[in-house]
Amino acid sequence: MYKSIETLLVEIPTIRPHKMAVATMQTQTLVLIKITTEDGYIGWGEATTIGGLGYGEESPESIRTNIETYFSPLLKTLTGLNVAQTMQAIKRNINGNRFAKCAIQTALLDILAQRLNLPLSEVLGGRLRDSLPVLWVLASGNTEKDIAEAQKMIATKRHNIFKLKIGSRPVEADVEHVLAIKKALGSDISIRVDVNRAWSELDAIKGIQLLQDGGVDLIEQPCAIDNIDAMRRLTRRFDIAIMADESLMGPQTAYQLARHNSASVFAVKVAQSGGLIEGCEVSKIAKLAGIDLYGGTMLEGPVGTIASAHAFSTFDNLAYGTELFGPLLLTEEILKTPLQYQDFELKIPTTAGLGIEIDENKIDDLRRK
Repeated sequence: MYKSIETLLVEIPTIRPHKMAVATMQTQTLVLIKITTEDGYIGWGEATTIGGLGYGEESPESIRTNIETYFSPLLKTLTGLNVAQTMQAIKRNINGNRFAKCAIQTALLDILAQRLNLPLSEVLGGRLRDSLPVLWVLASGNTEKDIAEAQKMIATKRHNIFKLKIGSRPVEADVEHVLAIKKALGSDISIRVDVNRAWSELDAIKGIQLLQDGGVDLIEQPCAIDNIDAMRRLTRRFDIAIMADESLMGPQTAYQLARHNSASVFAVKVAQSGGLIEGCEVSKIAKLAGIDLYGGTMLEGPVGTIASAHAFSTFDNLAYGTELFGPLLLTEEILKTPLQYQDFELKIPTTAGLGIEIDENKIDDLRRK
């Protein structure tokens, strides 16, 4: 039986402006879910979004309202059910709300794994790796600043793969920016770009050709979410990897993208997928379709980041690594022991549940009252 279900909005400034085609972030609002059971177990989940409603259909405010109004009363009526049965009841009674459902599922799985005294990855099928490669996103919008930032990351052995956020400027200006950074960092450093669905198909043809010729390794979501026909044509036209991100909203859309050959890489985001279990289902569809995988982020804090890491650690194929750098973009730490980033990778805890300890006093100081 669940004693309480709390939703906390925690506001933390970023270390620098994070410029994307859909928004420029200077503060991230973490949406944390805390579920406490009658027998004293506490499970945590996260439903963090990007840029309010600028990115998707859920916002921090809507997630909190819907959990308090619909999810929490329903959960308190569900007794004697396992996690699968609980989530089935939630899906039957509540439409949409993938981010909220992911956070609730994460907290329930955290509790289950603690009861079993197992790391969360083992509840999801078993980890295949104990750490994950993590890239860094260069998103200041300034070429010289991005080069300096990347060189510092390489020197400190924190990141040696970089993704650039583009799409807010004319194609030629974006390409010039990317290729200048690629040239400065050298041929051994992998550069990818994320267009955040900003290009028309004609712009994408022009931009992708130039980026492919310049040695860029991957193009993320060049076209609009629903335009999977354009994604299919681009995937077939170019040798460079074309990755689906915003178009990928769980197992059903993964199947449609795979069936139409509309991507050569899937960016798996557990919140976009509707849960950790659904994210793992997306990975299975990709495996069957011969599509490579990349572990994505919604720029979550440490809770959503380590939950994603547990899921991604079970993937057979993680050819393009992950971007689980969200906590490193924040100026404040909310864990008693920070996540471990070293030698270009994120270490996955081996203790029970998520394997983290929340500093609740720090959260109280940062939460939106």
